[in-house]
Amino acid sequence: MKILVAPQEFKGSISALSAAEAAKIGILRAFPQAEVVLCPVADGGDGTLETLVEVSGGEVKTCSVQNPIGETIQAQWGAMGDGVTAVIEMARTSGLALLSLGERDPLNASTYGLGQAISEALDEGFRRFIVGIGGSATNDAGAGMAQALGANLLDDQGNTINFGGAALSNLQTVDISNMDSRIKDSKFLVACDV
Repeated sequence: MKILVAPQEFKGSISALSAAEAAKIGILRAFPQAEVVLCPVADGGDGTLETLVEVSGGEVKTCSVQNPIGETIQAQWGAMGDGVTAVIEMARTSGLALLSLGERDPLNASTYGLGQAISEALDEGFRRFIVGIGGSATNDAGAGMAQALGANLLDDQGNTINFGGAALSNLQTVDISNMDSRIKDSKFLVACDV
């Protein structure tokens, strides 16, 4: 008998890999002859970073970023075991869990911190990215991320627009002339949980 074990993390308690390993122990107690294949999964939301880093033998790194309301925080990102792929989880840089209920303001929250984390990974030489976009406290369509990476978002008078989704109603032009040139040589895979 061949059994596939493919759990997602149990939020706040056990990683996907640890859950899979625990299930394997139980299965083998009940069915000692079974072949158990472990395949921890992540869906782009909370837990994606840990799952991909853990199963690939990678490393969790930390950098300073702005949270969705502009406060400086320490956020984690991952270097996968292949040494060339970075995992950035929106929930860690621009996520709901970073804010109290009273601080949540999707019209003015920004993904700027996501761009800062990408920039940090670029600085470390990464050019392949898996970006999990679940768990976001933002609604700016990645505008803040683009701004952190050098894009200038302008209104019809040529002024830089504010951060946040509400400001997008004033967006007239996106100037990418100062965009981080390393982006052109990078590949991005977006993982979405909805």
